[in-house]
Amino acid sequence: METKHLPGLDGLRALAILPVVWHHATPRLLPGVLGKGAVGVDLFFALSGFLITTLLLRELRQSGRVRLGAFYVRRSLRIFPLYYAVLGLYTLRALQTQASSEVARHFLRSLPMHASYTANWLVDYSVPHSVMFAFSWSLCVEEQFYWVWPGILALFGRRLPAAALMLAAVVVDTLAEHAYFRSVLPDGSLGFRVVTSFSTPIGCGALLALLLDSERGFELVRRVLGFRAAAPLALALGVYWLTIPATPYLELSVTLAALVGAVALRADNGLAWLLEWPPFKRIGTLSYALYLLHITALGLVRRFLPQYEQSALVVFAIGLPVSLALAELAHRAIERPFLALRARFH
Repeated sequence: METKHLPGLDGLRALAILPVVWHHATPRLLPGVLGKGAVGVDLFFALSGFLITTLLLRELRQSGRVRLGAFYVRRSLRIFPLYYAVLGLYTLRALQTQASSEVARHFLRSLPMHASYTANWLVDYSVPHSVMFAFSWSLCVEEQFYWVWPGILALFGRRLPAAALMLAAVVVDTLAEHAYFRSVLPDGSLGFRVVTSFSTPIGCGALLALLLDSERGFELVRRVLGFRAAAPLALALGVYWLTIPATPYLELSVTLAALVGAVALRADNGLAWLLEWPPFKRIGTLSYALYLLHITALGLVRRFLPQYEQSALVVFAIGLPVSLALAELAHRAIERPFLALRARFH
């Protein structure tokens, strides 16, 4: 509870973003584990659920309440500046090409949803062409989590109702994903989209943070995840779930949360040699900008090297450093000034 910075979590962000860049570098869905790079988003979700809940519980413990206004100011200063800057660039590009591109026209019709973080509910992704700015769906999921969960913690604190509500959300999402509510929530309906927009890994990360907030819960988790090999074993188990063609999502979500917990519990975990490696930590620091800009970088590679656009290895090998360069520029020009401002609201 007294630790201000948990070593290794920046490295986990790098471990999350690199598979996502690989996933978007592939020209088509690849078989096996190589085709499941999107799991990096789920690791981001588990990290968010754990960290946001931990920080809110820490504030509650120290001051007796959650200052929702300060929380939303901090989140806004962290997320909005770069998000809306990139969205603005996409909008300018769409305005330039709308006369000849249905992709651009679809984006412009969807712009209010992207701007309001409701794209995962209201944008039509079933169109017969690519969807511009489609990657924003995961940012919508996180933002919707921020809309609801801090208020629940402010209302119930560390008491059982908060954990019960989060556990219920995980159960409902799991059942909905397995079509248990198809009669009332048909596939593709707005209700189905809203219910399944909750992320099970976020819920698992939040539940882990709630468990660690009590002495008894901390001791229980420490017995399971507190040994050095726990982090490598959790990572290996996560990879194993990905080898199964129909990956069991609940089991994967619990495993990703366990990986976060194993890294957070002890700085000398079995993955520290990788997660604490300075270049890896830097990638983790830039991971948000990387997520927003890597599609642009990969598109530039395909545009200027069309002979390699079907080669995932070439597109990834060239696109990753281009993505990192763009992310570094964005971090210094946009993120860093607002992060300095955010520090005033801690």
